[in-house]
Amino acid sequence: MKPILKFKTEKYRVCSLGNECSVPDLLGTRILQNNLEFHLEENDEIFEGYGTLTSSYPYRQYNCYQAKPEEKEMKTAILENDYIRAIFLPELGGRLWTLIDKISGQNLLYTNDVIKFRNLAIRNAWFSGGVEWNLGIIGHTPFTTEQLFTAELTDEDGNPVLRMYEYERVRQVEYQMDFWLGENDHHLNCRMRIVNSGKEVVPMYWWSNMAVPEYDKGRVIVPASKAFTSDAKDVKKVDIPYVDGIDISRYKDIPAQVDYFFDIAEKDPKYIANVDKNGYGLLHVSTRRLRSRKLFSWGNNQGSDNWQQFLTENAGRYVEIQAGIGKTQYGCIPMPPHSAWEWMEQYSAIQLDSHFNELSFEELRNELTNYVKDKYCPDELEKVLQQRKKTALCPGKLVYSGSGYGSFKQYCREIENDRPLSEHLDYGEINDTQKIWADFLNTGILKEPSTEDVPGDFICDDEIYRKLKGTIKSINCKNWYAYYQMGIYEFWKGEIETARLHFEESLNRKKSPWAYHGLGCCNILDKQYDLAIECIVKGLATRKDDLSYVKESFRLLLKAEGYQALLEQYADLSDQFKAESRIYFDYLEAMSHTGEANKVYEILKSNDTYELVDLREGDSSIERLWVELETTLFGRCRSIPDKYNYSSITKEVFS
Repeated sequence: MKPILKFKTEKYRVCSLGNECSVPDLLGTRILQNNLEFHLEENDEIFEGYGTLTSSYPYRQYNCYQAKPEEKEMKTAILENDYIRAIFLPELGGRLWTLIDKISGQNLLYTNDVIKFRNLAIRNAWFSGGVEWNLGIIGHTPFTTEQLFTAELTDEDGNPVLRMYEYERVRQVEYQMDFWLGENDHHLNCRMRIVNSGKEVVPMYWWSNMAVPEYDKGRVIVPASKAFTSDAKDVKKVDIPYVDGIDISRYKDIPAQVDYFFDIAEKDPKYIANVDKNGYGLLHVSTRRLRSRKLFSWGNNQGSDNWQQFLTENAGRYVEIQAGIGKTQYGCIPMPPHSAWEWMEQYSAIQLDSHFNELSFEELRNELTNYVKDKYCPDELEKVLQQRKKTALCPGKLVYSGSGYGSFKQYCREIENDRPLSEHLDYGEINDTQKIWADFLNTGILKEPSTEDVPGDFICDDEIYRKLKGTIKSINCKNWYAYYQMGIYEFWKGEIETARLHFEESLNRKKSPWAYHGLGCCNILDKQYDLAIECIVKGLATRKDDLSYVKESFRLLLKAEGYQALLEQYADLSDQFKAESRIYFDYLEAMSHTGEANKVYEILKSNDTYELVDLREGDSSIERLWVELETTLFGRCRSIPDKYNYSSITKEVFS
């Protein structure tokens, strides 16, 4: 059959995502990459710590998703020929959800049986399975749960091409992904493109994250003899495959959660494979731009089991193999101004000879490297990348729209007489909240909404805020919203005292829960906890029906050690909000600090159904609360119940 591309809806079991948080992510969450010590050689050059951020600003958090999935119609894009069937989810970051090898009938990816949102991404909500395309900011993409621009076109051979693209607001770059199948292709073709058309060098990040089945007696094969890894504190370089006596290529033997970033020589082909005990599985190859490969394992212990079960219902266990433009995920790499980075990726089935499991890692690596050189011929793949340039720059027919920020950036550039964004990409129209900023650029007046309305989108554009700052003492001098937006921007830039003054000026014009939230964050950073508690309580007074605001306020009250205030605010909540898993946990933690340790201990001990739905990856809060309770009551922690044990993530020692 000739390749086909079709768009349809299919039913999936999906948890409700809920609305975005009504306040910006100012204080951020625990980010592992910001607290590492590096013990590396002078020629390793991994740009350690470059481009790390402390929050998801200007993107808001998704922190109100529900625990239980329901059947829901989801948009899909399906590419298919006689050999491959690929299913994408355009409204969830363009995730490649399923990749069927039609010859064997097997799925080469790990596809979850449920889309269950959990707290692992830059914006909190994330789900496991498929291939995720991560851009710009270290971690799971800001577009994990967002609909991408989706278009269709035809290439020079008459084959359909699926295109998905967006404009990323922090790095202010465009990214474009073109997918196609040739009539005789046994592999999915992906041509990727990142464009920095700005005037500054920007930190850049890209990792294609492939969730694959954790096969019994499975092996990962990669052309490397060394890898970068960390123990959540120190980064070092190790020889592979044996690390601390474990052959890490046999991932079922890995004891605890870990990343291995494989150091692939420049001259070697860029690939990674995951195969089962019979030598069958997924092979991923790419051109040179995608230089690195990674293995992520949850490990194999009680904490690891809990995390795997936390993310699925009955789909089983998985590991991730990944491919990136940098050597590791411990930093970004510099992308020049006025530049485009492009590369090819191919996903296909592989079947090794039956003797493969008898081979050492080194023998297997050499055999597969020769296979990739012969069958995929990296130089030929580079030629395909160049030959597809014309198609990559052809317009497509828009099927689904994404955010309006590409269109808004285009508008800003027209005003500044600057070069346009990619002219072959249709970014649609700006939305209402972006129109407020567009009108400001034209008139100098920032529209002042009601303090009861959730603030519109935030902007991380230095030029726009320079213009706003120029009007704050004149045309916008009585505008509470202008001062509030200035406060948010200054906070993001690290100018906390300037931000404080702007929030105070905003409150002097009109009282709002939004400025109280910002001022409370300033006070927490300054360790003025009494003032922070006062601000948070005042902000909550009019937002008790806003779940995201309540959750953020309770988080801040715990940071400010406002335990009694939290208990008083909890008493005023609706029964529905009181039962929400994070709010209930914060309530228990506050109780444990106000003389109710025994009561909290009995609640946790006897509750067999409690689950902290938005437990953060790397967050040991449940274990730590349990340890503190047992230490208070018995003088030491005797043991942590299996249901609360997620310690393989943090490797912390409780005593």
